[in-house]
Amino acid sequence: MSNPTIITCALTGAGDTVGKSPAVPVTPKQIADQGIEAAKAGAAVVHIHVRDPATGAPSVELALYAEVVERLRASSTDVVINLTSGPGSLYAADGLLLQPAPGVNPPMTPQQRLDHILKLKPEICSLDAATLNFGRIAMVNLVGDLEFMGRTISDAGIKPEIEVFDLGHIRLAKHLIEAGVLRAPAFFQFCLGVSWGAPAQRDVLQLMRDMLPPGSLWSAFGIAYDQFKIAAAACELGGHVRVGLEDNLYIAKGKLASSNAELVEEAARVVTRQGSRPASPKEARKLLLGR
Repeated sequence: MSNPTIITCALTGAGDTVGKSPAVPVTPKQIADQGIEAAKAGAAVVHIHVRDPATGAPSVELALYAEVVERLRASSTDVVINLTSGPGSLYAADGLLLQPAPGVNPPMTPQQRLDHILKLKPEICSLDAATLNFGRIAMVNLVGDLEFMGRTISDAGIKPEIEVFDLGHIRLAKHLIEAGVLRAPAFFQFCLGVSWGAPAQRDVLQLMRDMLPPGSLWSAFGIAYDQFKIAAAACELGGHVRVGLEDNLYIAKGKLASSNAELVEEAARVVTRQGSRPASPKEARKLLLGR
């Protein structure tokens, strides 16, 4: 029971989930309140997107990010804040041309994708080392853009959480580490079960773990009904776990989760059954940031 496991809670995401569950937080206050409750339930890290308070659509407004961050920092939880850099990378096809994907944020430059991060200075931010078909749209992250974003994040003293959706993404991330763009020891997040990335299977998770550079930390999550299966496998294989309404709306088959905190509580039970325990924010900082 001495080895702590970091539980990250992805609070709301940017998907079309608002109309599918009343639990998905929309306003900055709702997102922050659910982050605080998730921290009290055992999450050491909260991963943050923001939404338009009126429509629930994904947003990139700095004021919305700032309100969420300010509310979390003013709370007594000391939770580690992880802001997304993902918006602005999704495209759809129109003949031979890529166009903005409908219903999501328009394309953004690498600098624009980092603007809120550099201003609000979280301890961690996501970095998608991935170009792939994402359902019927495409997530596009060119190597040159990743080089700029990786250097900028690292130079600002922010820890990138390297999001990988398939084996080739790990190869690219290792190249960026070897080139000095990203600094070791790196922190990887394995995103499993996304169409059309790596499947949410234990053998795939183990292979991805075995591909990492020595000394890397890693976490994993599965989409939808694979969330807790992958949480258990990740913990068993020596990794950390992510849950949350961004990735999964259900606490059990056919039963919607009432909140992010309920998902974190279940993740904490999974971690405990695997012989570990949820890490505190202080322990997460030591593991991830060395302080």
